[in-house]
Amino acid sequence: MSGSSRAFLEGVFAESLAAVHGGRAVLGAVESDAEGKISIAGRTVPAGTGFWIAAMGKAAGSMTEAFSRVAGERVRGGLVITRDGYGKPLPGRVALRLAGHPVPDSRGEMAARELIEWAARIPEDDILVVLLSGGASAMTSLPEPGLQLSDLVETNRLLLASGADIHAVNAVRKHCSRIGGGRLALAASCKRIEVLALSDVPGDTLSSIGSGPCVGDPTTFADALAAVERFGLAARLPKALRMHLEAGSRGEAPESPSPGDPALARVSTTVVANNTVARRAALRAASARGERTLDLGEILSGEAREAGRRLAALARSIRSDTSILLVAGGETVVTLTGGGRGGRSQELALAAVLEWERGGMGRAKAMLAVGTDGADGPTDAAGAIVDAESRPRGATSVERAWQRLYENDSYGFFEGMGGLVRTGPTDTNVMDLVFIHIAGPGND
Repeated sequence: MSGSSRAFLEGVFAESLAAVHGGRAVLGAVESDAEGKISIAGRTVPAGTGFWIAAMGKAAGSMTEAFSRVAGERVRGGLVITRDGYGKPLPGRVALRLAGHPVPDSRGEMAARELIEWAARIPEDDILVVLLSGGASAMTSLPEPGLQLSDLVETNRLLLASGADIHAVNAVRKHCSRIGGGRLALAASCKRIEVLALSDVPGDTLSSIGSGPCVGDPTTFADALAAVERFGLAARLPKALRMHLEAGSRGEAPESPSPGDPALARVSTTVVANNTVARRAALRAASARGERTLDLGEILSGEAREAGRRLAALARSIRSDTSILLVAGGETVVTLTGGGRGGRSQELALAAVLEWERGGMGRAKAMLAVGTDGADGPTDAAGAIVDAESRPRGATSVERAWQRLYENDSYGFFEGMGGLVRTGPTDTNVMDLVFIHIAGPGND
C-alpha cells in the first residue's frame, strides 16, 4: 500500500544521508593513533605540525567539527563560510562567517576577501586543510578587479535559469572570481594543502567541486565565452563581465592556473563522499529490509522534466517476480520559462506524475525525488514524493498539474497534494537521488 511505500522510501533515504554526512565523511578520512600521530587520507602529518582550516559550503560546519575532534589543539585557527541556518558549534580558534546561497551576497564577498588575506598569513610549515562542500562557489564570490558583485549575481542568475550544467556554470565562475580555479591555493603561504571534499558534481570532477579553489583549471576564458554563447547568454551578460571574458580570451588577463602547474604540486585532494556512497547505502538499507534492488547509476542529467518522464516510463515497463527498489543519482537542470517555485527534484517528480497519468504506473507504487542537501531550488523542500496520496485526482486536477509544470511551479503542485519532503539542513551535498518502489506480482 502507498503509505508503507512512502515510509519505506523515506527510511532508505535517511540511511543514504547518514552515510554521506559531512562529519562522518571527514572522520572516515582523518585518523589519530594512540601516540597522537595524525594522517589525512593515509598521508601522515609530522608531529607538531599545526592545522589551519578553511571550510566552505553547506557542510562546512559539520566537517570542521569532525576534523577538530580528531586534531584537537593542533588546530591553530580557521575560517568557516556557510549559509544561514547551517552554522555549528566551533572551536574558539575558528571563526564563522555566513553568506548568501544560491544568490551571492556582500557577506560572502567580504568572507572571501578575508579568506584570501587569512590564507596568506599561514605559517609555511603548517598545513592548510580545505573542507569543501556544495554551495562553496556562491558563498565565496569575490569579483576580479574591474567587476562588481552585482555582475556576478546577475550572471549567476542567468546561468541557473538557462539550464546550463554545473561544468559550464563553473567555467564562467572560475574566470570571474578570485577564489576558484586554484586561486585560493596560490594565495596560501604554507608548503602543504590538504583538501577533503564532498562531491556535488557529476563524475567527481575536482576542478568543478566548489569551482576548484585549490585545483588546476582545465578551462580557459575562451571556454567560458563559449559556454555563455552556447546557452544564448552572450548579449544578456552584464557589460563589464562580458568585456572581462573577452579581454581574457585575447590574453589581456591572466588565466587561472592549469592542471600540472608547479604551484599546485603541494595540494592533495580527496573526495570523502559522493553520490555513489549515498546510492550504495540506500541499496544496503533496502536489502536489509528484504527488498530486491537495482542501481541505475549516476544517470540523472539533462532537463529535469525529461529525466522524470524517462524514469516513469522505465518503472512502468518493469515486471519482476518480487518487489524491487530502483535507485538513481546525478543532477539535472531546469530551464526556467515560468515564474513558479520549485527545484529540479520537484520538477522531475511532477513530470513523472504526468507521465504516469498518461500511460499508467504499471507496478510502480511510489517515487521519491530529492536533493541530498535538503534544499531543492529556492524552496524549503528537499524534493517530493509521488504515490497514491500525492497524485492528481480527476481531469481538472491533471490539467492543473500540467499548468504547474509549464509554469515551473512544481512546489505549488506538491504543496497542495501533500507530497513535499522537508528534511532541513542535512550537512551534506552529493547531488540528487531518485528512488522508485515497484511492487511484485499480485500487488499491482
